[in-house]
Amino acid sequence: MSGKKVLKYACDLDKSVTVTNFERRGWTCVGNDEDWNFYWATVQSVRNLFSVDNSYRMTDDQVVNHFPNHYELTRKDLMVKNIKRFRRDLEKEGNPLAEKDETGRYIHLDFIPVTFMLPADYNLFVEEFRKNPSSTWIMKPCGKARGIGIFLINKLSQLKKWSRDSKTNTFTAPSAKDTYVISRYIDNPLLIGGKKFDLRLYVLVTSYRPLKCYMFRLGFCRFCTVKYNASTTELDNMFVHLTNVSIQKHGDDYNQVHGGKWTVHNLKVFLEGTRGKEVTDKLFDDMHWCIVNSLKAVSGVIANDRHCFEVYGYDIIIDDNLKPWLIEVNASPSLTSTTSSDRIMKYKMINDTINVVIPPGELPDVRWNKVPAKESLGNYDLLYDEDLAQTDILAQDVKGRLTTTIPGSRAGKDRQRLAQATWK
Repeated sequence: MSGKKVLKYACDLDKSVTVTNFERRGWTCVGNDEDWNFYWATVQSVRNLFSVDNSYRMTDDQVVNHFPNHYELTRKDLMVKNIKRFRRDLEKEGNPLAEKDETGRYIHLDFIPVTFMLPADYNLFVEEFRKNPSSTWIMKPCGKARGIGIFLINKLSQLKKWSRDSKTNTFTAPSAKDTYVISRYIDNPLLIGGKKFDLRLYVLVTSYRPLKCYMFRLGFCRFCTVKYNASTTELDNMFVHLTNVSIQKHGDDYNQVHGGKWTVHNLKVFLEGTRGKEVTDKLFDDMHWCIVNSLKAVSGVIANDRHCFEVYGYDIIIDDNLKPWLIEVNASPSLTSTTSSDRIMKYKMINDTINVVIPPGELPDVRWNKVPAKESLGNYDLLYDEDLAQTDILAQDVKGRLTTTIPGSRAGKDRQRLAQATWK
C-alpha cells in the first residue's frame, strides 16, 4: 500500500446501495464538515455548500453529486420555462431545429406537454382550455415530489375551487411554494396489459459546458396497479393515473415481488415483438433526443462547477403513437430499494457512476479531462459529448434531424455513429 492515500467519503443518505459501494472500495467515512474527497449529499447540503454566506472552497480532489443550481432542470416550473426559452432562442437564430408545422407546433422540439404556470399564466391557460373544453389537465405543485399534491381537472370550476381552497379568490401570485404547473394530460398513454406506465431513466451529467452525459442502460418502467380508464369518473383514482411507487405501493393489487416494475430491456423486447424493430428504434432515439435537448436547454444557466456531477431521474411517458413525452426530471431519484432486483440495479448505478466520475483507483481530480476509458463505463452508454459532436458535425450538413438511430449502441463501440445519431 506504499503510502497510497485512502479516499474519504461523506454521505447524507444512509442507503445500503451507496454505503456498501463506498465500503467495498475501502473508502473511509468522515463527517460532511471534515476533509472529504467524495460527498453524496442531499440537495439542501449542496445548497449550503455553495451558499454565498459560506466561505467553503473546494479543493481539486473533491467532488459532489449535485450542481449548485440543479433546480433549473429539476423544478417542474423552471424546467418548462428553460425549455420554452431554449426553443424561442433557436427560433430567433433561425435554427432548423425550431421549425414549426402549419398549426404552430414545434416539429422537432415538441417533447413536453402544453404547460402553464399557475397562478401567473391563469388567463393563458383559460384561453387554451376553451379551445378544447373536453380535455383533461394535470396539476402539480412545483416544489414537491412522489406524487404529493397532484390532481386532475377537466372543468374550470374545479380550478376555482382549488383557488378558494388556497385561501385566495383571485389569481394573485401567492408565495413560490404555492406555485403549480398545469399540463395537458397525456390521455392516450401506451398501455401494456391495459395499464398505464412511465419510464424512469437515469442520466449522468459530468459537465454542462461542454455538455457530456451518459445514459444508464438499466432503467425501468413503473406500472399502475389498476387498469387505465380515461373516464371522467376515474379522475380522482390515482392508482389509475399516477405511476409513483410511493402511491402504488398502497394499492390492493401492488405486487411486492416485482414492485410493478419492468426493465427497459423488457419493454424494448416487447415493443420490437408487437410494433416492430424500426419503430422501437425510433422511439428510443426520440427519447434520447428529448433528454439531450432538455440538458441543452439548461446548459447555459446551470453553474457548471467542475467539482460537480449529477445523476438525474428522467420520467418519460410514451403515448399510443409511440411518442415520448418528458414529464419531469428528478434531482434525487430514489435510492430506496423496493425489490431485490431494484437493489442490485441501484447498487450498479452508484458503482458505475463512481467509475465514470473518478479516475480508477485514484482520488478525484477536477483537472481530469473527464473522458473515462470505455471499460469504466459499466452499464452507462455515452449519450452526448458536445466536443465529439462538434468535431464530427463540422463536416456535415446538420439541417433537420438525421435518420440514424442508436438503439442501445455501446459507447466506444462506434463513437462516430453515436455522435451523429444523437445530435441531429
